[in-house]
Amino acid sequence: MKKMVFSTVFDLNGIDEAAAGLKEAFPGARIFAFYGEMGSGKTTFIKALCRILGVEQTVTSPTFALVNEYRGGNGNISFYHFDFYRIENLEEVLDMGYEEYFFGNDICLIEWPEKIDGLLPPDSVRLGLEVLDDGRRKLREIVFATTGKNI
Repeated sequence: MKKMVFSTVFDLNGIDEAAAGLKEAFPGARIFAFYGEMGSGKTTFIKALCRILGVEQTVTSPTFALVNEYRGGNGNISFYHFDFYRIENLEEVLDMGYEEYFFGNDICLIEWPEKIDGLLPPDSVRLGLEVLDDGRRKLREIVFATTGKNI
């Protein structure tokens, strides 16, 4: 059976619909890693995804804090939003106790995961976000061509 690969194209008017599609495509997934160039819309998409997942707090980029925590699902679920853009080495991530986040029961939304690729659990949902020529965004699951598994 061939595995379906998630892919969607959207603009700001359709971002909530795209986020809902991602939620539906990966029920039960906990770790979402967002790859993309600076300005591709990673933080904006994560804000929309948090809205869809029931987060009522203001979602901001944790660029300087490395991680922000939000509550959703009637306060029952923690969402951890990471931004690893500014880390200089893996020691910083090891020192923050990443295992508690990545191997716990809460949802992790990760920007700049390429900085920590070796630490991501194998079941992480890896997504590429790119700006198209017309300004819309394309979000797609990144998979190995030969195995069909997330990379």
